[in-house]
Amino acid sequence: MSSGTVGAAEPAGAQAGPPAGPPTEPSAGPSAGPSAGPPAGRTGSAAPPAARRGAVRVPRWAPALAAAGLAVAAYAAYAAFQGTATLPHDDDAAPFRIVADLRAWADAERNRSPFFLFLVNYVRLGVGSVHDLLHLVLHGLGWAGLAGCAGALGWLAGGARTGLLAMAGFGAFGVLGVWQASVDTLALVLAAVLLSLAVGLPLGVWAGLSPRLRRLLTPLLDVMQIMPTFAYLAPMVLLFQIGPAAATVATMVYAIPPAIRITALAVEQVSPAAVEASESLGATRAQTLRGVRLPLARGTIGLAAGQTIMMALSMVVIAALIAAPGLGSDVIRGLSRADVGLMLPAGLAIVAMAVVLDRVVTAAARPPYEEALGPGAAARRSRVRRAAAGALAATGILLGRVLPAEFPGAWALDFAGPVNDAVDWAKTSWYGLTQAVGGAVAEGLLNPLQTVLTEAPWWLVAAVALAIGWRTGGPRPAAVATGCLLATALLGLWQHTMETLTTVLVAVALTLLAGLVLGVAAARSPRFAAVQRPLLDAAQTLPAFVYLLPALALFGATRFTAIFASVVYAVPAVARLVEEGVRNVAPGAVEAALSCGSTERQLLWKVRLPMARPALLLAANQGIVMTLAMVVVGGLVGAGGLGYDVVSGFSQRSDFGMGFAAGVATVLLGITLDRITQGAGRRPLTRTST
Repeated sequence: MSSGTVGAAEPAGAQAGPPAGPPTEPSAGPSAGPSAGPPAGRTGSAAPPAARRGAVRVPRWAPALAAAGLAVAAYAAYAAFQGTATLPHDDDAAPFRIVADLRAWADAERNRSPFFLFLVNYVRLGVGSVHDLLHLVLHGLGWAGLAGCAGALGWLAGGARTGLLAMAGFGAFGVLGVWQASVDTLALVLAAVLLSLAVGLPLGVWAGLSPRLRRLLTPLLDVMQIMPTFAYLAPMVLLFQIGPAAATVATMVYAIPPAIRITALAVEQVSPAAVEASESLGATRAQTLRGVRLPLARGTIGLAAGQTIMMALSMVVIAALIAAPGLGSDVIRGLSRADVGLMLPAGLAIVAMAVVLDRVVTAAARPPYEEALGPGAAARRSRVRRAAAGALAATGILLGRVLPAEFPGAWALDFAGPVNDAVDWAKTSWYGLTQAVGGAVAEGLLNPLQTVLTEAPWWLVAAVALAIGWRTGGPRPAAVATGCLLATALLGLWQHTMETLTTVLVAVALTLLAGLVLGVAAARSPRFAAVQRPLLDAAQTLPAFVYLLPALALFGATRFTAIFASVVYAVPAVARLVEEGVRNVAPGAVEAALSCGSTERQLLWKVRLPMARPALLLAANQGIVMTLAMVVVGGLVGAGGLGYDVVSGFSQRSDFGMGFAAGVATVLLGITLDRITQGAGRRPLTRTST
């Protein structure tokens, strides 16, 4: 996402001659806007007269007047046509029947069609073999052997502390009473992550070296990252049926975008001086890649692996809807029954797994800590570390041969009863507060907005979306956004799309409000930022569904439960982006405002926030994507809308067509909101006349 600068700096720069190299892609980071500006030694007011004459001078009141006129026209149209052309939901819509017939055809042709016999079935068997092999090895080690090997890998990667953390995390699986399910989930995650990295890392390296490939992949990766987890399940069922193979492929496809994106970024941003030095010494392109680019990009590529693992852990829970083994089945059963005690041990086990895998991969991506020592001491410390890790792994494997493979049941703790008692107490004690909060949001925001969206004519909603998209991004983003929105009507899901849009808009509004407050506070107070940063780090490590646990315990199965979980899930990312944007505003602009006598409040509202607009719009974009994904998951806890349709489609074969269409509609809604917010970020700042 890029932004223009105030003034006409581009024409001024154009007089200096042609650019030194090919144009680069716009940055997607929050610092793209504030750091951009006129060349050194030149200010915006020093632009040539032709540039100043070409600048657009819009009166300050013109945008507000245009927006007010649009709002009045939309309200008048709504009042005149309310209740007409509303496209009510039909459970037997033609698109649903078409998809159901397609699944019946796929089931009938699975062992006859060349497409299935020579492509799909081989992919299914190959992926299933990788999963089965890992499943056999992990279970064959036994609980002692697996804990010992995990500790050894942690010790090799980051030292004794990381090794002890890995052993404690794996031991927690047994103490929580979910050892068997945890190993099943670990096998699925490792299979999906290995396949994702096997495809994503080479593709990312290639994209980092080839701008053309990067431009081709970017739209596809954008769509893949917008798609909520549910949207990946229906195509996998259609092609691979249900079971571990389909769940592994779905998890792999969902987790691969960060592997490609971050690896490409790492390779692309390697120091040009190091690359030029290697090439000047006669190294070939392949030698430069192996000897310079990949070693220097090692840390960032480790981040890609870590993000892939986090994405995979978020997916394996939802994959339980297509018969994936492991912890997800306990979570899904607990959500469907509103039984927090049933899903809490599984949720804690997934959190422990996420923390262990994240720490081990992050430590492995860093240079070995012995490099800070002298050559002799480094060699000795490295030998000691390897010997200790090998001894730990050997001890664990030997104990695994002697001790039973299953974790001792006597060592497991029973959480279900005490947790459910605590949840019942919280619901009873805080009933007044939780009902007041949920009721206020429902009556004050959800119900009125849903009434407007569901009772307004479809053409009016589309016209408003077109106008907003045109205003924020221009004709192309507006056309894409409106076309995707209207496509949900062709799928027969207009009413449920409007219900989901209502929940998303309310959740995004609350998320942006909380994220803006926390981000601005952190940017203005280093002490507050130091306290908040570890909390945000921990929150971003947790899988998405974990946030449903406290929401369900406090508010029960309601629409507000999904909104509350969405806000808590998305606020950390939004707060981080806001903090970075506000903090990275050009110091010269801040000093100029202070020298003119601006107060801290004026500095925030007149300088920092306007100049941090690209970061704020990126935060809004990320908040929308994350909120949409969480709201759809909220279909498991009574959120309704498209999420409920997807869940119903997997639980009842007769509703598969509706569930498949709802997944597609969710993607279309995500693209609609994404195009509008990204268009707003690309729109240049304009001068306003006084």
